[in-house]
Amino acid sequence: MSEHDNMLEMSLKSGKVTIRLRPDLAPLAVARLKELSGKGFYDGVKFHRVIEGFMAQGGDPTGTGSGGSDLPDLKAEFTQAAKFERGTIGMARTMNPDSANSQFFIMFEPAPSLDGQYTIVGEVTSGMEHVDQIKRGGGASGMVTDPDIIVSMRPVSSST
Repeated sequence: MSEHDNMLEMSLKSGKVTIRLRPDLAPLAVARLKELSGKGFYDGVKFHRVIEGFMAQGGDPTGTGSGGSDLPDLKAEFTQAAKFERGTIGMARTMNPDSANSQFFIMFEPAPSLDGQYTIVGEVTSGMEHVDQIKRGGGASGMVTDPDIIVSMRPVSSST
């Protein structure tokens, strides 16, 4: 396996974002993101919840924050070995730790309160300036009116 086997490329309206997945931390969640992105699941999906100074959440095909894929929810893969820093990608979930499915979030700033409470699936390695341009939501919930979308998200092929 090459290092490209654990990379995703996400296209946003302002440019490309490269994501390095972390199967060493979250093999189940990494497999899920690779499977769904390989099928084009994330294409056109909204960043429905975006909070300034915190994170941008997307990956729900309904755009409401309560949807997911038709695949079963994932078992939690929490770790203390990695921290939620700027550019860290975590799996969104409900209050049930074993409820992550297709939704993920990208950190704008460090959030130590999330460490060990959410599955870390990877990190942005380039293009964070494009993540920074995702339209923010309002209020405490961060729900976005007329949100930005993921134009496309695909695994990076090892031949590139």
